[in-house]
Amino acid sequence: MPFDDGARNACMGLLGRRELLCAGSLGFLGLNLAEMFQAQAADKDRAGGRAAASPVKSCILLYQSGGPSQLDTWDMKPDAPREVRGEFQPIASSVPGLRVCEHLPRLARAAQRLAIVRSVHHRMRDHNAAAVETLCGHTPLEGDIIFSDGPNSYPCFGSVLNFLMPRQELVPLHVALPQVVSRGGTLPGQGPGFLGAAYSPFQLSRDPSAADFAVPELTLPSGMTLATLEHRRSLLRLIDQQVQIAETQTAHKSKDTFRERAFDLLRSDAVRQSFDIAKEDAATRERFGWHKHGQSLLLARRLVEAGVRFVTVNSIGDPELGGGDDWDTHYQNFRILKNDLLPKTDQAFSALIEDLEDRGLLDSTLIIWIGEFGRTPTVTKAEGGGRDHWPDCFSVVLAGGGVKGGAVYGSSDKRAAYPDSDPVSCGDLAATLFWRLGLDHTREIHDRIGRPIRVGEGEPIRKIFL
Repeated sequence: MPFDDGARNACMGLLGRRELLCAGSLGFLGLNLAEMFQAQAADKDRAGGRAAASPVKSCILLYQSGGPSQLDTWDMKPDAPREVRGEFQPIASSVPGLRVCEHLPRLARAAQRLAIVRSVHHRMRDHNAAAVETLCGHTPLEGDIIFSDGPNSYPCFGSVLNFLMPRQELVPLHVALPQVVSRGGTLPGQGPGFLGAAYSPFQLSRDPSAADFAVPELTLPSGMTLATLEHRRSLLRLIDQQVQIAETQTAHKSKDTFRERAFDLLRSDAVRQSFDIAKEDAATRERFGWHKHGQSLLLARRLVEAGVRFVTVNSIGDPELGGGDDWDTHYQNFRILKNDLLPKTDQAFSALIEDLEDRGLLDSTLIIWIGEFGRTPTVTKAEGGGRDHWPDCFSVVLAGGGVKGGAVYGSSDKRAAYPDSDPVSCGDLAATLFWRLGLDHTREIHDRIGRPIRVGEGEPIRKIFL
């Protein structure tokens, strides 16, 4: 995230000695952390009152980029014609009467900890618009054709939480990993939208399964010690006091706040430790899987354990398998699911649930497994058999966070094409998320032209929680 022009000019020394020192401290250290805080102070009062705290402390959003097939995962139709049911067979789970795909055996055994919602729907058929629906909980004003986020776009869930919740000392509130989802350009719905850059996620862009994985934003340059960092921080504060007569406090209030938060994160041993996935023993890493998705979910657990409130994990498939680089299986649907996406999901998702439970964190952590839509009820004649985009009915899975294990909410028709009972909107999912985190889902925030926007447009799905 680049500096804005004002910050760039300041750190070029155009405003004097104070800003030149800023360049010497933050610029030298590479502190792009400060940038993600840049509008926090000026907007702080907009958050207003907050709802009472909830027993759910954190949320891990597992975003299945591309859109998983409901018929080949959680809502199989074995009695339908072959062109509908596809190639996979259902297997029994640990919950009587609940059957899931044969390539999800670990999750089948963990079904008593899952709640499956089989009646989610919206109207957006393009990835970009559908991502806004599912990652923001709102239907984009532009309709189904969106090329990128604009200044008045809807904010993602983590950014709304960052806006509404009290600022956390030392630990980021929202982290996204292992990379930004891109489809020729950044997929809309992943950022802060009209809330502004200060509420952006702390975005990673490295593979946690790589041997050299590190977070450079949290690493001091060679030769720089915490003592030196503290000395520069103290010097900056002294100069700030000396120049207060010549400039108003508000002129630099935000910039100073962001810089202080960046210093705090650099000084925080807890933050550095939480990102240091190499500290996990080999057995645990093997349990999650030695691949990008598995290690990303393990890192998500470490972050929640360290106090991060919202973690987004973007699931990205293996492009070498053909048919796309994610769950967008227009071609080779069954081969890609069988050989890549389903085994990795089965291993990593089940390990996340078990690991959180072992550490006493499952009840206080809500997990949401979701894609931007489902896939067509009929298998196409594309190479290897494909399924196209289908937002009219798809499945979402929840775990932890007080979920009533083994629950199935809503149903689809005989072809998993449309909801048959208890339809659920993305606004309902948003309301559920904010409600479980102890926030008033009816709370309104305002966009840049003053329109009131409810943070959760629907109603919480209370029946699937204890």
